[in-house]
Amino acid sequence: MNLILASTSPYRRRLLERLCLPFTCMDPAIEESMWEGESPPERASRLSTEKASAAAQTLQGNAIVIGSDQVACLGAQILHKPGTAEAAERQLAASSGQTVHFWTAVSVWAKPDQAPTQRVVPCEVKMRALSADEITRYVALDQPLDCAGSFKWESLGITLFEAIRTDDPTALEGLPLIALGELLREAGISLPLAAQPAQHGL
Repeated sequence: MNLILASTSPYRRRLLERLCLPFTCMDPAIEESMWEGESPPERASRLSTEKASAAAQTLQGNAIVIGSDQVACLGAQILHKPGTAEAAERQLAASSGQTVHFWTAVSVWAKPDQAPTQRVVPCEVKMRALSADEITRYVALDQPLDCAGSFKWESLGITLFEAIRTDDPTALEGLPLIALGELLREAGISLPLAAQPAQHGL
């Protein structure tokens, strides 16, 4: 079995490692653009499929390719990765006391003559009311500069929450493992599967 994760994200790599499957990471090298009139879940769905398909087109022989994408929204505003501490603090200040919506899509390409199979997992994060000091301290400690929403829920970001509502909590980190397990079983991979750890480099 040649399993490919079409992602350079260290968060998705660490999540997939939890399934104890040998895999390789590959940069899908697609343009992550927003189409006019496209809803957030539609965008996540499209990009996860494009990532899986783009990586699959570069491969020879049998392979199973995983693509994933996540879109975060505060109301009608899409929350991008902040990139700087100042932008992260502004995102968190705007999200204070509000509900942030996430849509995380995962696609599995397993058959050359068929489109990838897919699931889109929604998640709601209710943020508690945050003081300016709490926001500044959190950003300095956790450095969530590469995270949409400006928090790392698997780390100190959990202290900013009032509640999480989702059927698949790993979706919040970027790769919904419950949904992925279902898709991999449909592709013929039995889980759990005993396997030797593999090198997961690019």
